[in-house]
Amino acid sequence: MRNLLLRLIVNAAALAATAALLPGIGVRDNEIGTLLVVALIFGLVNAVLKPLLIVLSCPLIILTLGLFAIVINGLMLLITDALAGGRFSVDGLGWAILGGLVVGAFSGILEGVLDLNEGDRKKRGRDDSFAIFPKRED
Repeated sequence: MRNLLLRLIVNAAALAATAALLPGIGVRDNEIGTLLVVALIFGLVNAVLKPLLIVLSCPLIILTLGLFAIVINGLMLLITDALAGGRFSVDGLGWAILGGLVVGAFSGILEGVLDLNEGDRKKRGRDDSFAIFPKRED
């Protein structure tokens, strides 16, 4: 539950930073409540629709050597714009693609700083709670 709340706050901060940096993306009031609602919508869109779109466009992603995944990230911002009810605005696909890159960069940096990536923790050997023989710290 803690990670879910932290990820929501990270998404809100990344969306706020993106809206501040890019003139084609905006948040209606720049209030915390509005940012949290938009971040929740963005998180749900990413959790539900993004995997489906990635599976459906897998041949195109392979054909473009992964670059079409950037377009899918932009589409997630456009879908968030459509579902946010005027709280969030994106001025087109170009701004959405650029915004997807900026949101991804900010989210990645903040998640790294806050150590929210469970998979990375396991790779570094810091999370061995399910290991049969946990690593010993000598």
